[in-house]
Amino acid sequence: MSETYQFDPTHSSLEFSTKHMVVATVRGHFSEFGGQIEVENDDPTTAKADVVIKTASINSGAEDRDKHLRSADFFDVEAFPEMRFVSASVTPAGQGRYIVRGDLTIKDVTRPVELRAEASAPINDPWGNQRTAISLQGEINRKDWGLTWNMALEAGGWLVDEKIKLNLDVVALRKVAAAV
Repeated sequence: MSETYQFDPTHSSLEFSTKHMVVATVRGHFSEFGGQIEVENDDPTTAKADVVIKTASINSGAEDRDKHLRSADFFDVEAFPEMRFVSASVTPAGQGRYIVRGDLTIKDVTRPVELRAEASAPINDPWGNQRTAISLQGEINRKDWGLTWNMALEAGGWLVDEKIKLNLDVVALRKVAAAV
């Protein structure tokens, strides 16, 4: 039997971090996103996820930096208002842990990514819904998606690192069939 889970945005977060000016770590998140996961017979290895992220919702805590990230130098949110991740496979990697492989699309460039995942057992909440939590981590090279803007530093190195660490904490809620 197939079950569909929707992301609970009030209990989920999509965060990233990267090195800035070689020594500082800048963290940020996307505040507008949604997704669903379809699972067959409660088997996590059958999970199929589809996630859509609004690029204009990027927030790194510095408005000037966020404006630059929204510009054509990076996400070009006017031309590309969304990013998308679609999973392709889920492989067991130990008790409650998995490797999730899928395709990430940024600025019309689609490339494969691999995320390490840890999932909790589903629970029933006080409102009769079923919830599960999934934590995912990974790393991408932003240049693989055409996010190539940078500036050389006088002392050596670059203003923005190529490596972007991803950290996603998702609570997914199983749709409850309407009472008959």
